[in-house]
Amino acid sequence: MTFRTLTGRPPKRPLPPQATDCHIHLFDSAKYSSQPGGPPAPADALIPHYESVQRWLGLERVVLVQGNAYQTDNRCLLEGLDHFGDTARGIAAVKPDVADQDLETMTARGVCGARIMDILQGAVGLEALLEVNARVAPFGWSVIVQFDGCEILQHYDLLTRIKGPYVIDHAGKFLTPPSVESAEFQALLRLIDRGNCFVKIAACYETSRSNFPHYTDVAALSKALIQHAPDRIIWGSNWPHNMATTAETYPDDVHLLDLAMDWAESTGTLQQIFVDTPTRLYGF
Repeated sequence: MTFRTLTGRPPKRPLPPQATDCHIHLFDSAKYSSQPGGPPAPADALIPHYESVQRWLGLERVVLVQGNAYQTDNRCLLEGLDHFGDTARGIAAVKPDVADQDLETMTARGVCGARIMDILQGAVGLEALLEVNARVAPFGWSVIVQFDGCEILQHYDLLTRIKGPYVIDHAGKFLTPPSVESAEFQALLRLIDRGNCFVKIAACYETSRSNFPHYTDVAALSKALIQHAPDRIIWGSNWPHNMATTAETYPDDVHLLDLAMDWAESTGTLQQIFVDTPTRLYGF
């Protein structure tokens, strides 16, 4: 499909200098193929495509996240890191048997995290979380973790055993968004309070039952997270919105950014979410 990314309208207010998009994917069918075990690759999402989004939204730094279609073939990710240089960091998909030399090479090219994706044909699931964490921690990598947040109580003890910083994706990725008073959401807040857990605000359109334009159910969770720990929240566009497969469901990036800025409310909180916390977490 054709990306509906450039509406011509800029965000309602400018982002602070060095604003960071902490979650995008790249896909290039001319160079890389979908790998066994993963979903088919979506339409090409190329470096120039994303650069136009960056300019439009006022973003200056980016975290590239390995797409499920490529499984543990991180070449497209690494190509993107080579292009963006020190304005980018990468989150790769690696298994526990990854070689030290490969970790060293990826680290030198800007990778600083490992993706654990226990949903949607992710390359490495929760069963390998602690082993991957142990393998990558000596290289200074964190982990980002995505699963159905409705199952957080059964995964809670596992998550408490992660060493070093980690990120829970997509405001908890509750496939059925609960209330802020629910045991599941309160468990997420307790993980944050342990000291090494961060949460990424992204992709509200994927799980919301309230839908466009306000995504009220996920918005309530996102606002509660920001109010609870503004210094532990990061933001990602989730471009190119792989789960939005038609023109009718494809979100407007500037609208999503405006919503996130409304949830943050203050200029100081925007600075934390878009600049200070990504800088601390990813070493920009």
